[in-house]
Amino acid sequence: MRAAPLLNAPVAALATSPRFGGLVNRNIAILGYTGRRSGRIFSIPVAYRHTGEAITINANLPQTKTWWRNFLGDGGPVTLQFDGGEHTGHAVAVQDHKGRVTVTVRLTD
Repeated sequence: MRAAPLLNAPVAALATSPRFGGLVNRNIAILGYTGRRSGRIFSIPVAYRHTGEAITINANLPQTKTWWRNFLGDGGPVTLQFDGGEHTGHAVAVQDHKGRVTVTVRLTD
């Protein structure tokens, strides 16, 4: 999806903005990860839900996105920027029988 960078950039800017970040950060985190095949470092805004030591991210329209595939199987390490800080964790993606994708991040810090 070539439009994703055009849409993600303004959302990421809002999420890290000193003025508006507090409002946006209630639901938006910046997810950082390294691509499994490319080895490139990526940073994308994602909607999340925080419960205890776990962060839940639903990949909307997963068939049009590829980022979550980095976390299939055993998953992989991630960083999340939310609540004014950077947190580390381990993400695992699961796709259900209807094609919906949920990525669960267990925080390690």
